[in-house]
Amino acid sequence: MKDTIRNTSQYILPLKKDHIEPGNYDIYPVFSILEGKIFSSLSDLVSMLPGSGTVIIDGFAGILFEQVVDDIKKIFKELHKSLPEFINIEDALLSSTEIKDAVLKFTGGDDPLFGTRTSLDIREFFNGDAINELRKEGGNEFRIIYGPGASLVDINAFLVYIDLPKNEVQFRSRAGLKTHIGTPPVNPKYDYKRNYFVDWVVLRKHMQDILAYIDLFVDGQRPGKITFIKGDDLRNTLSEISRNVFRVRPWFEPGPWGGSWLKDNINGLNKEVPNYAWSFELISPENGLILESGGLMLELSFDMLMIQESPNILGDCHEVYGQEFPIRFDYLDTYNGGNLSVQCHPRPQYIRNEFGENFTQEESYYIMDTKDDAVVFLGFNENIDPEMFRNELERSYDESIPVNIDKYVQTHPASRHDLFLIPYGTIHGSGRNNLVLEISSTPYIFTFKMYDWLRPDLDGKPRSLNIDRGMENVYFERKGKAVKDELICRPVLIDRGDDWELEHLKTHPTHLYDVHRYKFSSRVLIRTENKCHVLNLVEGESIMVETLNGITMNINYAETFILPAAAREYILINQSEKPAVVVKAFVK
Repeated sequence: MKDTIRNTSQYILPLKKDHIEPGNYDIYPVFSILEGKIFSSLSDLVSMLPGSGTVIIDGFAGILFEQVVDDIKKIFKELHKSLPEFINIEDALLSSTEIKDAVLKFTGGDDPLFGTRTSLDIREFFNGDAINELRKEGGNEFRIIYGPGASLVDINAFLVYIDLPKNEVQFRSRAGLKTHIGTPPVNPKYDYKRNYFVDWVVLRKHMQDILAYIDLFVDGQRPGKITFIKGDDLRNTLSEISRNVFRVRPWFEPGPWGGSWLKDNINGLNKEVPNYAWSFELISPENGLILESGGLMLELSFDMLMIQESPNILGDCHEVYGQEFPIRFDYLDTYNGGNLSVQCHPRPQYIRNEFGENFTQEESYYIMDTKDDAVVFLGFNENIDPEMFRNELERSYDESIPVNIDKYVQTHPASRHDLFLIPYGTIHGSGRNNLVLEISSTPYIFTFKMYDWLRPDLDGKPRSLNIDRGMENVYFERKGKAVKDELICRPVLIDRGDDWELEHLKTHPTHLYDVHRYKFSSRVLIRTENKCHVLNLVEGESIMVETLNGITMNINYAETFILPAAAREYILINQSEKPAVVVKAFVK
């Protein structure tokens, strides 16, 4: 892939699915559908377009629409078909200055990280008169209107939608490409903030309006190579997924404190990187789902599943969370790396008032692996002096003086299968030499870093700290003996069978989710009881998941998988000689 398109060390999604041996983590998990449902030829796509009237090619910001149009024109000429008129919907946008003014109050001003979730709709980016003029000009004239928001002209026209995974949006942003509606790029950090708080919110609302009308859905992450599916097949597949086991596509990122566990233990990743700090196992605003048909792979946004099928997915908590998926799983890898920043997360009222989020970030650290006396930083020491703590943090930041964190924050030994509870407002961080499965509520960028060991970011520049925000949210009363009593989980056996046990890993009273752990030698039956289950195989080589519908999926060590509430019940079948251990998170 050209450096001008993607700035990343990560491989682009292959066109075809390779076989994965049981026990090996699969970085491209798929939901398989009938053969012949996914196409990979632009000629096939052009042949399915009507030959008259209006055709809409809508899509995600960041798609290289002009290249798509050039490729379509070539196909028309090769097929000796009359060229339609091509109209770029950007011509109907408000001016760049008007759009900048409209989004300004949502982008956080000088704050390098945070803004506020927008209330804007995609229509507010366009000149209404220009849209109306395009509607009037329709008639029987053969024309293709393209670009993000193009379906505003005619929702009933033949509609092609081109999607772009959000990790690929970020890779294109880092390469200097435009990923916003109607404005040029600024820099990758600002562009991500603008996307997270504005464009992705707006485009998700737009997808909600048009999903039922899509005739052809295109995976546009591979410039010059597409895969696509018919709209009816897409919607039918989303319905099928909502009652069966599935995985989302994880993605992996280096970081300033990153480690070597993921790099050493997961096949298929690019090893020519300094480290991997994260594996985003399940972060619903950013992950995608991969469909497979006849070996061909097509990725779509997890958002689409939630838009169409959120009642089936969430069950009894749908009324509370709507189309938002409330639980997040990710890996933090500090093996042979560094300590995470000392940090906290916002209180519920604060995250609503400041950032427009509906619920806050509440975490727990499940220790997957560890070595060399690894620790977790959690809670304050009994004699904490808040003002002294603030003063030393600020002096450290201003004068680059190290802080003796042990003077203020407790350290706890970390062992495999420990669970550390991190309710909002709790000072915490993983020490080095841990592989942490972070189980959390979904908001995930709202980390207030209060001390970061004087460490630069990967670009060599100092990392931004959030000392003031942290001090406004941290609970200094979470200190002393109460931390060990209340924030380090003690598993309780709640059920057992001939060769299986079920433990309750009770979370903090403020956590919106709870955690169970299954240990089994052969198999165990689990009922969803109208709740969505998010699970991970934390010990064992591989298991098979079988649903009521007869759908099966192999799950390998360390993989995260989801059982929607509508699955009703499922069986976990151990495929290795040693006992398997699975953790399960669900909304209380």
